[in-house]
Amino acid sequence: MIYSHIRLLLRVAAVALFSVTLFVPYVPAQGFDSIEKGRMKGILKIVKNEIKKNYYDPNFHGIDIEARFQAAEEKLSGATSTTQSLAIIAQAVIDFNDSHLYLLPPSTGWKVDYGWRSTFYGDKCIITDVKPGSDAEAKGIKRGDQLLAIGTFKVNRKEMWKVQYYYNTISKRKGMNMTVLAPGATEPKTLDILSELKQGPRVVTFNSYFRFDDDFYSEENDKHHFLKVDGINIWRMPGWDFDPTMSDALMARVKDGTSIIMDLRGNGGGYVVNLEAIAGYFVEKDTQIAELKGRKKMDPQKAKSKGESRYKGRLVVLIDSESGSASEIFARFVQLQKLGVVMGDVSAGAVMQSRTFDQEMGTDNIVPFAISITNADVIMSDGKSIEHVGVTPDELIIPTPADIAAGRDPVMVRAIESLGGKVDPLVAGKWFPYYWKKS
Repeated sequence: MIYSHIRLLLRVAAVALFSVTLFVPYVPAQGFDSIEKGRMKGILKIVKNEIKKNYYDPNFHGIDIEARFQAAEEKLSGATSTTQSLAIIAQAVIDFNDSHLYLLPPSTGWKVDYGWRSTFYGDKCIITDVKPGSDAEAKGIKRGDQLLAIGTFKVNRKEMWKVQYYYNTISKRKGMNMTVLAPGATEPKTLDILSELKQGPRVVTFNSYFRFDDDFYSEENDKHHFLKVDGINIWRMPGWDFDPTMSDALMARVKDGTSIIMDLRGNGGGYVVNLEAIAGYFVEKDTQIAELKGRKKMDPQKAKSKGESRYKGRLVVLIDSESGSASEIFARFVQLQKLGVVMGDVSAGAVMQSRTFDQEMGTDNIVPFAISITNADVIMSDGKSIEHVGVTPDELIIPTPADIAAGRDPVMVRAIESLGGKVDPLVAGKWFPYYWKKS
């Protein structure tokens, strides 16, 4: 199955992966000898060959792929650890500047939780959740704090994903140095925050996507939530990666009224087949969603109308900086077909279609890993791609640090207001909490 996916901002930039300095060392690794170094070079070779065979653009965005991977191999010769080697391989892939092209490295068995989550609102990175009982909570990190820096890395929206990817996937750490600014404060504070580490089995299963926080992630966050406020149906969709047979049942929960708010904030994407099925409920006739530009001719994404069973009421779609891929495609489709109103923040700009290729190294000691490879660019009906651009909402609504600190949701408030309803911002802010996995 083909996927259109992203989890927690798989976006790309040009800063070296291992340029960020933290206050404590990474998790201890097993011995790095000539055999391990050879294994890392073998992984690099497999990654290069898979990209050459399967990447959607045979010209590789103008990159000299042989020279790029030869340079990476030379760096591997001087590497002194598995972590450094994986960073070199990952960097060679990241340099393609493609949101859906990335390495899923071999598992080390280490599980890490830094005890806090953040989201970009406009150009500010705001702490949205702090884990109860964590060192982050003990050191005074709070919801609403603006994250200014992690170690020497000055936080910015374009490159923040890299820290998440590196320190949650490539090099899990015992802690990190954070600089934050509390709402209303004039001076920032810098703190050393310890993480929660666990050693587990070196077992990994590769799905169509991965989360940076899978190790401590509660499946409660994957549940679809439905509310009705003043006759307005609200559907909080966590992802498009649900069982495709559920599409009709999910829509049945919201299509009985005269208005729907589809909340796609934090929704990183999922299965294209679900995007097509849900979009079909909002169009009067079969409608093309987007063309797919790949090496070979590909069928376009299409919304097949449900005919008289389609939804005929009003629609508001909510997006934010973590709405990616299928969520962005749906939001832009709604705009282009004039099916409703899009509100919130500019989306992630990570809109490609990809496949995940499972791989392994070794004979007696098998080392599994995988590569997500873009197989198509997604071109909307206006002839444009929204990769690296994102979807600009019809109504741009940016929560402030003070909103996050207080637990207010001004985006949901405005959406309900636009449909003739009313809700207290503090009440709306409690509807969809983040669930920390109990450890």
